[in-house]
Formats: sequence, structure tokens, C-alpha cells
Amino acid sequence: MHIDQQFDLSGKVAIVTGASKGIGKAIAKALAQKGAQVIVSSRRQEAVDQVAEEFRAAGLKATASACHMGDNDQVKAIAENTIKTYGGIDIIVNNAAANPVFGPIQNAGEDAFDKIMDVNVRGPLNLAKYAYESMKARGAGAVVNISSIEGITPGQGLGLYSVSKAALIQLTKVLAREWGPDSIRVNAICPGLIDTKFSEALTSNEKILEMVMMKQALPMLAQPEDISGMAVFLASDASKFVTGAAITADGGFTI
Repeated sequence: MHIDQQFDLSGKVAIVTGASKGIGKAIAKALAQKGAQVIVSSRRQEAVDQVAEEFRAAGLKATASACHMGDNDQVKAIAENTIKTYGGIDIIVNNAAANPVFGPIQNAGEDAFDKIMDVNVRGPLNLAKYAYESMKARGAGAVVNISSIEGITPGQGLGLYSVSKAALIQLTKVLAREWGPDSIRVNAICPGLIDTKFSEALTSNEKILEMVMMKQALPMLAQPEDISGMAVFLASDASKFVTGAAITADGGFTI
């Protein structure tokens, strides 16, 4: 197979959550540029409508579908509607995440714990489960979970978030093991500090940013597009023999 064909996603159907901005939007655009029909998903319909319209204006195949990953009814609905409309699901990128608290873990309440685990772990698990039978019937599938280096090496103030991202890495490995016989690959990307609105509390803090730049091997603040190529790789046949991996994209922060 030619290398171009390995990365070709023509005819594939992909759901990308948290795709109204940041890393999710960059990944959704990259998948669409490689030929996939992309379902752009996030909590607010008007936000994903705007992104899908922008993609279509650029000649890409995109549909907007609002979904709160902490609401299981909505998660089930987006999977079922995608299968009904497009005949199946080939790719899932679980990017949506929540982190409503910053500070010592002993100060975090039960509500914060439930929200973080529902959106960051339960939602990705359920969406993958609802797509499983479709992927199995189509003979293959790819699930890409966007975790974090916080799930590998926790930093200060992000305790519950770190716990959830560690759980997502382990979930990735469990699903990879269980679904491998059905040719469904499950991998995780663990980004470091990326210049997004989600990480604004960190990137806008000069002290934290300076510490990160000193520790990284690459002295740069990454952009969302710096993650999208890896997502295309993991979603495509170029990574046909890769499953259960948790790949860091952190500029060498965790070396």
C-alpha cells in the first residue's frame, strides 16, 4: 500500500467530541482534510454549527451534532444518529474534557469529582461502547482517547483531572486488549501544555509557563494543530499495528 493510502480516510465516518475549539477542532479538521465524514460534537449546538459550516465552506465533509459527554442519553443518541445517518462509525476521538477545579485535591468536592469522571472517563467509555457493534460489523475501527501527561506525571493543582486522565489511559489499554480480536484499535494521546482556552489558566501564568519551558526539551508552546497529525496517524491504517499505546506529545516534558 502506498504511504498516501495508509493515511487516507476517504469513506470513513468519525465522531470528534469537544470539537468546537482547540485540540478537538484541529483534529476534526485534519480528519476531514484526509477525507473522513466528520461529526463535529460539543455541548453547544450553535458552536458546532459554526465549526461545521466553516469546514464545509472549505470543501470538507462535516456535520454538527451537540452532545454533552456527561449525559449518557446524549452520548447514546449521537452514536445512534450517526449510525442511522451514515451507516456506521469507523473512528471516535474522545477529546471532550472537564476540569472545574484547580487546587489541592483535599479541597475538591464530590460534585467536582462526579463531573470530571463523568465527562473524562464515563463518557468516552460509553461512546466507544455504543460504537462497538458498528465497528465490529465494518471489520475494523479506531478509538483515539485524548488523555494528558497529567495522567502520567501529575502536576500541582490538577489532582482530580490527573486521576481521570490516568483512568482514561488504563481504559484505553483495557479496550485495546478486549477489542483487538475484532480489529478495533484503541490508543491514547497524552499532550503536554497546549495553547488552548482550556489551558488558559496555565498558559497565562508566567511563572508556570516559565517552569514548563525550562523542563521541556523543546522550548516552545505547542498549538492544537501540533496534536492533529498524531490523531490522523492513530485513526488511519498507517497505525494498523498500533493499539493500547499512550503516546506523549509534550515537547519532552516527561523525559
